[in-house]
Amino acid sequence: MEEVRAERSAQALSAVVWSMLGNVLLAVIKFLAGWLGNSYALIADAIESTSDVFSSILLAWGIRVARKPADADHPYGHGRAETLATAAVACILAISALGIAYQSVLHIQTPHEIPDAFTLVVLGGIILYKEALFQWLMRKSRITGSPALVAEAWHHRSDALTSVAAFGGIAIARWMGPGYEAADDWAALGASGIILFNAYGMLRGILGEFMDEHVHEELIHQIEVIAQRVHGVERIEKCHARKSGMHFWVDMHASVNGQLSVREGHEIANAIEAIVCREIPEVAQVLVHIEPSLQA
Repeated sequence: MEEVRAERSAQALSAVVWSMLGNVLLAVIKFLAGWLGNSYALIADAIESTSDVFSSILLAWGIRVARKPADADHPYGHGRAETLATAAVACILAISALGIAYQSVLHIQTPHEIPDAFTLVVLGGIILYKEALFQWLMRKSRITGSPALVAEAWHHRSDALTSVAAFGGIAIARWMGPGYEAADDWAALGASGIILFNAYGMLRGILGEFMDEHVHEELIHQIEVIAQRVHGVERIEKCHARKSGMHFWVDMHASVNGQLSVREGHEIANAIEAIVCREIPEVAQVLVHIEPSLQA
């Protein structure tokens, strides 16, 4: 099981690194296109992509720390480092959105030229690339169970949304002509609201993980079904799961025949943990409390 977890962690780290390299390239392309094409919406997009680079570095750090095994000071492992990094990234995303909104308002009040037509071609390519990255990272997050990859994926989706808004704003400015030069700035302002909303949604989920919110009902049902296959288990009284990084820690009350010896009850508990961890690799530990059956 440790090999599977290590492989998933390595996949998550690799995905973040490739995502970061893509953000570096896109930030340069957006800034140059925005500067040469008179589009603040593209420059705002470049700023957001630059913040994504630093966010990716932070997420990579969180994943690396989360890979460390449990020790005397961290008996439950270091998985929450990834969760903490993801929360920090959500905050950075929100701050970036507020910064883009502020600069958009300033730029709306400043007369400037209509963006050049070639910026639409650049934005079209960026939108397709960013949406492809979003889909790829979401697939990776489902494979690895990494909250960091979910955060990274939503960074790309947010970037795609700002690019869509910029595309619409520039298209309006070019179509309507003089008097509509600020359309792409209004688009950047609207996109900042979308980014802020996504940041809130991301942070809401992360805070739920920190508070061990009960949001894993499907996983818990799967665990209960597996545990009840163990010989000697009559029913599962309680089952709770909390997430730490990519892994889950499970607490369970299993009801068995009250006439069994302590050793037999202990062996059943070990069998439950073994089969659950084997069939669901993202489960790091199952703490089983043996209850005597009421029918005993």
